[in-house]
Amino acid sequence: MYTVGALLRQWRQRRGLSQLDLAIAADVSARHVSLVETGKSTPSADMILRLAEQLHVPLRDRNRLLLAAGFAPRYAERPLDDTALSAALDSVRRVLQAHEPYPALVFDRRWNIVLTNRAVDPFLAKVAPELLRPPVNLVRLGLDPRGFAPLVVNLADVRAVFRSRISRQLAAAPDAELTALYEELLLPEDPMGQRVDADVVIPMILRIGGRELRLFSTITTFGTPMDITIDEIAIESYYPADPESAAYFTKQ
Repeated sequence: MYTVGALLRQWRQRRGLSQLDLAIAADVSARHVSLVETGKSTPSADMILRLAEQLHVPLRDRNRLLLAAGFAPRYAERPLDDTALSAALDSVRRVLQAHEPYPALVFDRRWNIVLTNRAVDPFLAKVAPELLRPPVNLVRLGLDPRGFAPLVVNLADVRAVFRSRISRQLAAAPDAELTALYEELLLPEDPMGQRVDADVVIPMILRIGGRELRLFSTITTFGTPMDITIDEIAIESYYPADPESAAYFTKQ
């Protein structure tokens, strides 16, 4: 079992920071950071959270840091439909509805779909029923031959986008289940895929009803969440990349 000092050191090294870098960012002495990491000084709960904030530690892992130091968790994890999250849920639903007639959906840290707007429904009509049993995973839905894969013209590019996004996510906060998903669906690398980091936007091209739809997406997250569930969800909104694709949605 890791001590809080060892865990903080792991997060610091994961972020590529020296003890001095972290100390300056957190406005503490480098010596104090060293003493905390080696276990020679026991940090307060506030100090743990202060360092975690500078290290951009996810809320779930901040709770683990607190528990490792013998403190109670600070952040709750509630279902999205909990009454305490009603304002946040209402905001999410408003964003989804306002984006119609274009598709938008909400997914969690493991890319399981939490909510969608009505514009997503037609795209699910021909998906194999087993892929639509909860939890419905966006990556599996997009890459599985029983899902969207047969519709995606530039499947290698879409796979490269998923690979880039999830590899960055895992580098920032390792997760065993997400790692398993990555290894199952995104390895080995496809040499036909574009170099994602070198492109501003790579559209997803779908062939539906004899026509091609070109879509790009944006990601929206909550700025200062205090609940683990809210911290871990993201809204992905899809936009038409050309007038012909826009017309497809507006004429539905």
